[in-house]
Amino acid sequence: MDEQVQLPAAEPKRHAALGFIFVTVFIDVLGLGIIIPILPKLLEQLAHVDISTAGQYSGYLTFVYAAMQFICSPILGNLSDRYGRRPVLLLSLLGFGIDYLVMAFSPTLAWLFVGRIIAGIAGASTTTATAYIADISTGDKRSANFGLVGAASGLGFILGIGMGGYLGSVGIKIPFMTAAGLALLNAAYGFFVLPESLPKEHRRKFEWKRANPVGSLIRLHTYPVITGLISAYTLVYIGQKAVESVLAFYVIEKYKWTLSSISTLGIFIGVLLVSIQGGLIRVIIPRFGNQKTIVSGMIFYAIGLVLIAFASHGWMMYVFMIPYCLGGISGPALQGLITEKVNPNEQGELQGALTSLVSITTVIGPLLMTSLFHHFTEKGTSIYFPGAPYLLGAILMLISAVIALYNFRKKAV
Repeated sequence: MDEQVQLPAAEPKRHAALGFIFVTVFIDVLGLGIIIPILPKLLEQLAHVDISTAGQYSGYLTFVYAAMQFICSPILGNLSDRYGRRPVLLLSLLGFGIDYLVMAFSPTLAWLFVGRIIAGIAGASTTTATAYIADISTGDKRSANFGLVGAASGLGFILGIGMGGYLGSVGIKIPFMTAAGLALLNAAYGFFVLPESLPKEHRRKFEWKRANPVGSLIRLHTYPVITGLISAYTLVYIGQKAVESVLAFYVIEKYKWTLSSISTLGIFIGVLLVSIQGGLIRVIIPRFGNQKTIVSGMIFYAIGLVLIAFASHGWMMYVFMIPYCLGGISGPALQGLITEKVNPNEQGELQGALTSLVSITTVIGPLLMTSLFHHFTEKGTSIYFPGAPYLLGAILMLISAVIALYNFRKKAV
């Protein structure tokens, strides 16, 4: 088996390939981060609507992006098994470049949806990127190399939000043009330096039945021992969308923040998350165990979301984001506990199913939260409450905690 994971290149080329994968994932998440602070103003300009309606349109855009990613992830993964990782990755980067250019020069709202469709297809390449890492990694280096994906995602998110706000203050199109340039340059770089990682003798025929995203979700029913935990896992991810999808619209509506102010908060959140996920979690789980960490994290999430919902001054957002971000300890602990309940030879199938599940929450969550924001902020609304999505998120977190506790006590009996 070791022969199939060896590149026909020397060690320096292996490092160059890993660097390319790092940058590819980085650019993927960077593009998402860039959009967060500038999307409200862009939608207001293109659609000629107020911030409340712009928030609802943003949910539709995220829905289109996530739906395309959900559909295309298994398709691109299977295509890479048939034709190799290299062409799929390079075409995806070209897709990203085209998407950012479309969004930069969109004359109407409809063109933004075209851009999001392209981005959803291109963003599905993350499965191919991880497959590439699996191809070229062996032994203990495999986990370390997979860690590059998480590091690239965190760094891309932080810098993306920063670029989006600060460059967007200069010109609304500049962040998109910058991201397009980075994607196209990386595609050109990869064309010359990226070797193929999957030998022809290890490729297989493309089969549509194996590229079915719904099938992976259905297979979750084959793990009845973790049904409750998966339900909690789903609600946590939907609740998180209250922050991700509504934040920029919320602070503009309630506090009249500028693009640079949104970016500063986004960077603060990113640094908190990286510190907690990369450092604190390594201390907490060994000391308190998965079960206590899961429930505590969900409670932290709920507390943070309630405080954000009722925050009366903009500076409070920084303080209240601390308990919210501490809730991030629950995700890795929950996923770790779920994997403990499944046999080693079923882990790959489980992780694929969980990835599909997260994609579904990205389809549902933003659409739900932005619609709620629009309902409670539109002109003439009977109850004005911009924090409604955060309150719903807190309720979902508490329900998740109850489900998790019930699951733990049931298994203890």
